Amino acid sequence: MRAGYAVLAIVCFAMARPASAQSDTNFDCASSGAGRASPIVIATTLGETPAIVRIPAKISRSPIVLWHGFGPPANEQALMDALPLDDVPAVKVYLGLPMFGARALPGGMSELAHRQQQDLASLVFEPAVMGAANELSAVVRALEAHGCLKRGESIGLFGFSAGGAAALFALAERAVPINVAVTLNASTGLSASVKAYERATKGSYNWTDTARRLAQRSDAAGRAKDIVTGNPPPALLIVHGNDDAMLTPETANALHRTLLPLYQEANAPQRLQLTVVPAMAHAWTSTGNVEALRSSIAAWFHTYLSAAGTPG
Repeated sequence: MRAGYAVLAIVCFAMARPASAQSDTNFDCASSGAGRASPIVIATTLGETPAIVRIPAKISRSPIVLWHGFGPPANEQALMDALPLDDVPAVKVYLGLPMFGARALPGGMSELAHRQQQDLASLVFEPAVMGAANELSAVVRALEAHGCLKRGESIGLFGFSAGGAAALFALAERAVPINVAVTLNASTGLSASVKAYERATKGSYNWTDTARRLAQRSDAAGRAKDIVTGNPPPALLIVHGNDDAMLTPETANALHRTLLPLYQEANAPQRLQLTVVPAMAHAWTSTGNVEALRSSIAAWFHTYLSAAGTPG
Protein backbone atom coordinates (compact mmCIF):
# COMPACT_ATOMS: atom_id res chain seq x y z
CA MET A 1 0.00 0.00 0.00
CA ARG A 2 1.40 3.38 -0.96
CA ALA A 3 2.15 5.71 1.95
CA GLY A 4 -0.29 8.31 0.68
CA TYR A 5 -3.11 5.80 1.07
CA ALA A 6 -2.16 4.57 4.51
CA VAL A 7 -4.40 6.79 6.61
CA LEU A 8 -7.35 5.82 4.44
CA ALA A 9 -6.62 2.14 5.05
CA ILE A 10 -8.31 -0.18 2.56
CA VAL A 11 -11.33 1.67 1.25
CA CYS A 12 -14.26 -0.20 -0.28
CA PHE A 13 -16.00 2.05 -2.76
CA ALA A 14 -18.36 -0.50 -4.30
CA MET A 15 -21.59 -0.39 -2.35
CA ALA A 16 -23.02 -3.89 -2.50
CA ARG A 17 -26.41 -4.41 -0.89
CA PRO A 18 -26.86 -7.44 1.35
CA ALA A 19 -28.61 -10.29 -0.40
CA SER A 20 -31.46 -10.24 2.12
CA ALA A 21 -32.05 -6.47 1.87
CA GLN A 22 -35.19 -4.96 0.45
CA SER A 23 -34.94 -1.60 -1.27
CA ASP A 24 -37.73 0.44 0.27
CA THR A 25 -38.28 4.15 0.77
CA ASN A 26 -41.73 3.72 2.35
CA PHE A 27 -41.05 1.18 5.10
CA ASP A 28 -42.47 1.43 8.60
CA CYS A 29 -40.40 0.22 11.55
CA ALA A 30 -43.45 -0.47 13.70
CA SER A 31 -44.82 -3.09 11.32
CA SER A 32 -41.98 -4.25 9.07
CA GLY A 33 -40.31 -6.64 11.50
CA ALA A 34 -43.42 -7.91 13.28
CA GLY A 35 -44.09 -11.62 13.02
CA ARG A 36 -40.70 -12.49 11.54
CA ALA A 37 -38.26 -14.98 12.99
CA SER A 38 -35.25 -12.96 11.82
CA PRO A 39 -34.63 -9.23 11.35
CA ILE A 40 -35.79 -7.55 8.17
CA VAL A 41 -33.07 -5.57 6.39
CA ILE A 42 -33.99 -2.55 4.29
CA ALA A 43 -31.71 -0.57 1.98
CA THR A 44 -32.95 3.00 1.82
CA THR A 45 -32.04 6.68 1.99
CA LEU A 46 -32.69 8.74 5.11
CA GLY A 47 -32.67 12.42 4.25
CA GLU A 48 -29.82 12.35 1.75
CA THR A 49 -27.86 9.62 3.55
CA PRO A 50 -27.63 6.05 2.19
CA ALA A 51 -28.60 3.66 4.97
CA ILE A 52 -29.31 0.07 5.84
CA VAL A 53 -32.01 -0.33 8.47
CA ARG A 54 -32.09 -3.60 10.41
CA ILE A 55 -35.48 -4.08 12.09
CA PRO A 56 -35.90 -6.84 14.71
CA ALA A 57 -39.15 -8.72 15.31
CA LYS A 58 -39.44 -7.09 18.75
CA ILE A 59 -38.50 -3.48 19.44
CA SER A 60 -38.27 -2.30 23.03
CA ARG A 61 -35.28 0.08 22.90
CA SER A 62 -34.48 3.28 21.05
CA PRO A 63 -32.71 3.05 17.67
CA ILE A 64 -28.94 2.78 17.35
CA VAL A 65 -27.23 4.74 14.57
CA LEU A 66 -23.90 3.29 13.43
CA TRP A 67 -21.06 4.76 11.33
CA HIS A 68 -18.31 2.77 9.59
CA GLY A 69 -14.75 4.03 9.09
CA PHE A 70 -12.40 4.81 6.23
CA GLY A 71 -11.01 1.26 6.32
CA PRO A 72 -12.69 -2.11 6.72
CA PRO A 73 -15.52 -2.15 7.59
CA ALA A 74 -15.71 0.79 5.16
CA ASN A 75 -19.37 0.93 4.18
CA GLU A 76 -22.75 0.39 5.82
CA GLN A 77 -23.19 -3.21 4.67
CA ALA A 78 -19.74 -4.25 5.86
CA LEU A 79 -20.40 -2.72 9.27
CA MET A 80 -23.78 -4.44 9.52
CA ASP A 81 -22.15 -7.78 8.68
CA ALA A 82 -19.47 -7.20 11.32
CA LEU A 83 -21.76 -5.81 14.04
CA PRO A 84 -25.40 -6.90 13.60
CA LEU A 85 -26.23 -6.51 17.33
CA ASP A 86 -29.26 -8.75 16.92
CA ASP A 87 -29.45 -9.45 20.65
CA VAL A 88 -30.24 -5.77 21.29
CA PRO A 89 -34.02 -5.24 20.75
CA ALA A 90 -33.57 -1.99 18.82
CA VAL A 91 -33.69 -0.84 15.24
CA LYS A 92 -30.12 -0.59 13.93
CA VAL A 93 -29.42 2.13 11.35
CA TYR A 94 -26.13 1.76 9.43
CA LEU A 95 -25.22 5.02 7.70
CA GLY A 96 -22.80 5.61 4.86
CA LEU A 97 -20.21 8.33 5.36
CA PRO A 98 -20.11 11.10 2.75
CA MET A 99 -17.64 10.29 -0.08
CA PHE A 100 -17.83 6.55 0.64
CA GLY A 101 -19.95 3.62 -0.53
CA ALA A 102 -22.88 4.80 -2.63
CA ARG A 103 -21.49 8.36 -2.51
CA ALA A 104 -17.94 7.49 -3.54
CA LEU A 105 -16.08 10.19 -5.41
CA PRO A 106 -15.54 9.83 -9.17
CA GLY A 107 -12.07 8.37 -9.38
CA GLY A 108 -12.55 6.36 -6.20
CA MET A 109 -9.62 5.83 -3.90
CA SER A 110 -7.19 7.75 -6.12
CA GLU A 111 -9.33 10.89 -5.89
CA LEU A 112 -9.76 10.51 -2.14
CA ALA A 113 -6.01 10.08 -1.68
CA HIS A 114 -5.43 13.13 -3.88
CA ARG A 115 -7.76 15.20 -1.71
CA GLN A 116 -6.02 13.91 1.40
CA GLN A 117 -2.66 15.06 0.04
CA GLN A 118 -4.07 18.45 -0.95
CA ASP A 119 -5.71 19.15 2.39
CA LEU A 120 -6.71 16.40 4.78
CA ALA A 121 -8.70 18.84 6.91
CA SER A 122 -11.01 20.67 4.54
CA LEU A 123 -11.19 18.16 1.68
CA VAL A 124 -11.54 14.88 3.62
CA PHE A 125 -12.08 15.23 7.37
CA GLU A 126 -14.58 18.07 7.30
CA PRO A 127 -16.90 16.68 4.58
CA ALA A 128 -16.65 13.00 5.51
CA VAL A 129 -16.54 13.13 9.32
CA MET A 130 -18.08 16.41 10.42
CA GLY A 131 -20.41 16.18 7.43
CA ALA A 132 -21.69 12.82 8.63
CA ALA A 133 -22.51 14.21 12.07
CA ASN A 134 -24.21 17.21 10.47
CA GLU A 135 -26.52 14.82 8.57
CA LEU A 136 -27.76 13.25 11.79
CA SER A 137 -30.66 15.64 12.36
CA ALA A 138 -32.10 14.89 8.92
CA VAL A 139 -31.60 11.16 9.50
CA VAL A 140 -33.51 11.38 12.77
CA ARG A 141 -36.36 13.27 11.14
CA ALA A 142 -36.57 10.58 8.47
CA LEU A 143 -36.60 7.85 11.11
CA GLU A 144 -39.46 9.65 12.83
CA ALA A 145 -41.35 9.71 9.52
CA HIS A 146 -40.79 5.95 9.14
CA GLY A 147 -42.12 5.18 12.62
CA CYS A 148 -38.69 4.15 13.94
CA LEU A 149 -38.71 6.61 16.85
CA LYS A 150 -40.94 9.26 18.32
CA ARG A 151 -40.20 12.95 18.08
CA GLY A 152 -37.64 14.00 20.68
CA GLU A 153 -36.71 10.40 21.50
CA SER A 154 -33.06 9.79 22.36
CA ILE A 155 -30.93 7.47 20.23
CA GLY A 156 -27.78 5.41 20.64
CA LEU A 157 -24.63 5.97 18.56
CA PHE A 158 -21.76 3.76 17.43
CA GLY A 159 -18.73 4.83 15.44
CA PHE A 160 -15.58 3.08 14.25
CA SER A 161 -12.41 5.04 13.41
CA ALA A 162 -13.51 8.10 11.40
CA GLY A 163 -17.08 7.13 12.25
CA GLY A 164 -16.05 7.30 15.90
CA ALA A 165 -14.86 10.87 15.36
CA ALA A 166 -18.28 11.62 13.84
CA ALA A 167 -19.98 10.12 16.89
CA LEU A 168 -17.89 12.19 19.32
CA PHE A 169 -18.54 15.33 17.28
CA ALA A 170 -22.28 14.59 17.29
CA LEU A 171 -22.16 14.17 21.08
CA ALA A 172 -20.49 17.56 21.40
CA GLU A 173 -22.81 19.32 18.94
CA ARG A 174 -25.94 17.98 20.67
CA ALA A 175 -28.18 18.53 17.63
CA VAL A 176 -30.19 15.41 18.51
CA PRO A 177 -30.77 13.68 21.87
CA ILE A 178 -28.20 10.89 22.44
CA ASN A 179 -28.19 8.93 25.67
CA VAL A 180 -25.57 6.26 24.91
CA ALA A 181 -22.60 5.92 22.56
CA VAL A 182 -19.79 3.50 21.77
CA THR A 183 -16.61 4.40 19.91
CA LEU A 184 -14.20 1.81 18.54
CA ASN A 185 -10.61 2.67 17.56
CA ALA A 186 -11.86 6.21 17.10
CA SER A 187 -10.11 9.34 16.00
CA THR A 188 -10.78 11.95 18.66
CA GLY A 189 -10.75 14.81 16.15
CA LEU A 190 -8.83 16.35 13.29
CA SER A 191 -5.61 16.68 15.28
CA ALA A 192 -5.57 12.93 16.00
CA SER A 193 -6.25 12.18 12.33
CA VAL A 194 -3.43 14.48 11.23
CA LYS A 195 -1.02 12.72 13.59
CA ALA A 196 -2.09 9.38 12.11
CA TYR A 197 -1.53 10.79 8.61
CA GLU A 198 1.93 12.06 9.53
CA ARG A 199 2.90 8.72 11.07
CA ALA A 200 1.70 6.84 8.00
CA THR A 201 3.31 9.11 5.41
CA LYS A 202 6.34 10.21 7.47
CA GLY A 203 5.49 13.68 6.24
CA SER A 204 4.33 16.91 7.83
CA TYR A 205 0.87 18.40 7.51
CA ASN A 206 0.70 22.07 6.52
CA TRP A 207 -1.65 23.61 9.07
CA THR A 208 -3.78 26.58 7.99
CA ASP A 209 -6.00 28.87 10.04
CA THR A 210 -9.04 27.05 8.63
CA ALA A 211 -7.61 23.68 9.63
CA ARG A 212 -6.85 24.94 13.14
CA ARG A 213 -10.45 26.09 13.52
CA LEU A 214 -11.69 22.69 12.35
CA ALA A 215 -9.32 20.98 14.78
CA GLN A 216 -10.59 23.04 17.68
CA ARG A 217 -14.22 22.42 16.82
CA SER A 218 -13.76 18.68 16.31
CA ASP A 219 -11.47 17.97 19.28
CA ALA A 220 -13.38 15.69 21.64
CA ALA A 221 -11.15 16.41 24.64
CA GLY A 222 -11.42 20.15 24.04
CA ARG A 223 -15.20 19.83 23.92
CA ALA A 224 -15.45 17.50 26.89
CA LYS A 225 -17.87 19.78 28.74
CA ASP A 226 -20.19 19.78 25.73
CA ILE A 227 -20.10 15.97 25.60
CA VAL A 228 -20.86 15.56 29.31
CA THR A 229 -23.69 18.09 29.35
CA GLY A 230 -26.99 16.45 30.31
CA ASN A 231 -28.63 14.88 33.31
CA PRO A 232 -27.48 12.20 33.23
CA PRO A 233 -24.65 12.63 30.72
CA PRO A 234 -24.57 10.19 27.80
CA ALA A 235 -23.24 6.75 28.68
CA LEU A 236 -19.99 6.52 26.70
CA LEU A 237 -17.97 3.35 26.13
CA ILE A 238 -14.56 4.01 24.55
CA VAL A 239 -13.04 0.83 23.08
CA HIS A 240 -9.55 0.85 21.62
CA GLY A 241 -7.15 -1.83 20.42
CA ASN A 242 -3.84 -2.00 22.24
CA ASP A 243 -2.13 -2.83 18.93
CA ASP A 244 -3.73 -0.02 16.93
CA ALA A 245 -0.77 1.55 15.11
CA MET A 246 -2.89 3.98 13.11
CA LEU A 247 -4.74 5.69 15.96
CA THR A 248 -2.75 4.73 19.03
CA PRO A 249 -4.52 3.82 22.29
CA GLU A 250 -3.05 6.96 23.89
CA THR A 251 -5.72 8.96 22.04
CA ALA A 252 -8.41 6.99 23.86
CA ASN A 253 -6.55 7.19 27.19
CA ALA A 254 -6.19 10.96 26.88
CA LEU A 255 -9.87 11.44 26.11
CA HIS A 256 -10.86 9.25 29.05
CA ARG A 257 -8.58 11.20 31.41
CA THR A 258 -10.23 14.43 30.32
CA LEU A 259 -13.80 13.16 30.55
CA LEU A 260 -13.58 11.24 33.84
CA PRO A 261 -13.49 14.23 36.26
CA LEU A 262 -16.54 15.69 34.51
CA TYR A 263 -18.46 12.43 34.82
CA GLN A 264 -17.44 12.29 38.49
CA GLU A 265 -18.71 15.84 39.00
CA ALA A 266 -22.00 14.73 37.43
CA ASN A 267 -22.16 11.79 39.89
CA ALA A 268 -22.16 9.41 36.93
CA PRO A 269 -18.67 7.84 36.68
CA GLN A 270 -20.26 4.48 35.86
CA ARG A 271 -21.56 5.99 32.61
CA LEU A 272 -18.01 6.35 31.26
CA GLN A 273 -15.83 3.35 30.52
CA LEU A 274 -12.53 2.84 28.70
CA THR A 275 -11.70 -0.66 27.45
CA VAL A 276 -8.28 -1.26 25.89
CA VAL A 277 -8.41 -4.59 24.09
CA PRO A 278 -5.17 -6.62 24.07
CA ALA A 279 -3.80 -7.73 20.69
CA MET A 280 -6.44 -5.82 18.73
CA ALA A 281 -5.26 -3.73 15.79
CA HIS A 282 -7.09 -0.92 14.01
CA ALA A 283 -8.69 -3.39 11.57
CA TRP A 284 -10.65 -5.06 14.36
CA THR A 285 -12.63 -7.46 12.15
CA SER A 286 -9.43 -9.35 11.28
CA THR A 287 -8.51 -10.13 14.89
CA GLY A 288 -9.62 -12.97 17.13
CA ASN A 289 -11.55 -10.65 19.46
CA VAL A 290 -14.63 -10.08 17.33
CA GLU A 291 -17.14 -12.18 19.27
CA ALA A 292 -16.06 -10.82 22.66
CA LEU A 293 -16.10 -7.32 21.21
CA ARG A 294 -19.63 -7.73 19.89
CA SER A 295 -20.76 -9.01 23.28
CA SER A 296 -19.25 -6.10 25.21
CA ILE A 297 -20.75 -3.52 22.84
CA ALA A 298 -24.16 -5.21 23.00
CA ALA A 299 -23.95 -5.32 26.81
CA TRP A 300 -23.28 -1.57 26.99
CA PHE A 301 -26.32 -0.82 24.83
CA HIS A 302 -28.42 -3.28 26.86
CA THR A 303 -27.46 -1.45 30.03
CA TYR A 304 -27.89 2.15 28.91
CA LEU A 305 -30.01 2.36 25.76
CA SER A 306 -33.31 4.06 26.55
CA ALA A 307 -36.63 2.32 26.30
CA ALA A 308 -38.34 3.00 22.98
CA GLY A 309 -40.25 6.28 23.06
CA THR A 310 -38.19 7.81 25.87
CA PRO A 311 -37.68 11.56 25.37
CA GLY A 312 -34.11 12.80 25.19
